[in-house]
Parts: sequence; structure tokens; C-alpha cells
Amino acid sequence: MSTQAIHIIGIDLGKNWFHLVGMDEKGKPLLRKKLNRTQLAEFATTASTCIVAMESCPGSQYWGRKFQNAGHTVRVIR
Repeated sequence: MSTQAIHIIGIDLGKNWFHLVGMDEKGKPLLRKKLNRTQLAEFATTASTCIVAMESCPGSQYWGRKFQNAGHTVRVIR
């Protein structure tokens, strides 16, 4: 992982596994992770605050609140 700050994290929501990609301000990938539900909940509280983008689906409201409560800016893509 790079020492540059992650500006935005994109999350592909799933039932059991979630794929994350973190990018800097220029769009360069700095982070790629595959997390389960427990790991994603922990990641929401331990990651540096940034913009978190995810697709609109039933789970996006739940996960959006988790990330927003941890101080992140959430963007739900419709």
C-alpha cells in the first residue's frame, strides 16, 4: 500500500464478500481488499475518513449509515 492518502473508496456490495478499491485524488489505485461482513464493519471504523462510494441496493442504506457514523462521506450511486 502506498503512503499517499486515500481520497475515495469504492465498494462492491455483496451478500457475504465485499470488494474495495481505494484511490488517491488522481484516481490511482492505492488499496484493494476483499472483506467479509465483520471485516467491513471494522474497516468502516478504523479507516481514515474519506469519500465512500457504493451502488444503490438494499444493503447500501445499512452500510452507508455504518460508514457515515464513522465520519466518512457516503455517496450512493443510483
